[in-house]
Amino acid sequence: MMRYQFDNKKDIDIKETDDGLVLKTPSFNPTHIFECGQCFNFIVEEDGSYTAVFLGKIINVLQRDEDVLIKNISIDEFYEIFYDYFDLRTDYDLIKNELSSNETLKLASEYGYGIRILNQELFETVISFIISANNGITRIKNSIRIISERYGDYIGEYRGNKYYSFPRPEVLADVDPIELREYARVGFRDVRIVEASKMIRDGFLDYESDQLLETADLKEKLMELPGVGPKVSDCILLFTYHRRETFPVDVWIKRVMETLFIGHEVPKKQVDDYAREIFGDLAGYAQQYLFYYGREEKIGK
Repeated sequence: MMRYQFDNKKDIDIKETDDGLVLKTPSFNPTHIFECGQCFNFIVEEDGSYTAVFLGKIINVLQRDEDVLIKNISIDEFYEIFYDYFDLRTDYDLIKNELSSNETLKLASEYGYGIRILNQELFETVISFIISANNGITRIKNSIRIISERYGDYIGEYRGNKYYSFPRPEVLADVDPIELREYARVGFRDVRIVEASKMIRDGFLDYESDQLLETADLKEKLMELPGVGPKVSDCILLFTYHRRETFPVDVWIKRVMETLFIGHEVPKKQVDDYAREIFGDLAGYAQQYLFYYGREEKIGK
């Protein structure tokens, strides 16, 4: 991936102003980033900005005509935490240019030009995507919010809303599944959430050593967690372990691939195989562009 990465952080055009931090980059749009199904711990403000929580920090991001206004964090916090979170080390213009050799992907990447794949915290991502199985985004967001409010640590208030961190594994591991089902409305996922939390609390996953595993081996390991199947494991690989060659296949992306590329209905596994064959190491980026484009345009519905 080095050929798609900037040499250093100073290649990013960002400066401090009285209003907040001002970021200028053609490949950054908060709506595209937060509405492409990769994360759930955010709210949309009345002015169209997005407020999200990451590593105990509350950040507000607003798309303007020629730049992005970032509030509630300092320039040091931006470089320390959010530079990597928003994957700003990666040159998405180069990636989109390479993917655009395919006319369909050219259209999809232009439609979602501001998508960036977030580099997310491991435990929250695992639990979030366990909750996502056979679930809608609004319900997933509500469950994540309630779990954070009941079991996480209070961070602070911003624009009249109180924010909490996502709970630690040792906290969620001790929660009664019935309580999760009743309050967080997670349904059949209640026991899976608690059992997965126990395994992670007990050291089943170790981010640094797991990164040494081949992607296929790490995927097999992730699927030993309760509630983690092929699609959820691919989401964890893509959004936490930076395995950008992964291509999560859900209902939407299956329809999009069948409509725009394959031409007929096939099993999910064949969709994944086809995507890896034609998109290669950039399959994860292609998936995000196609998912956002397909869902917003209701392709294949």
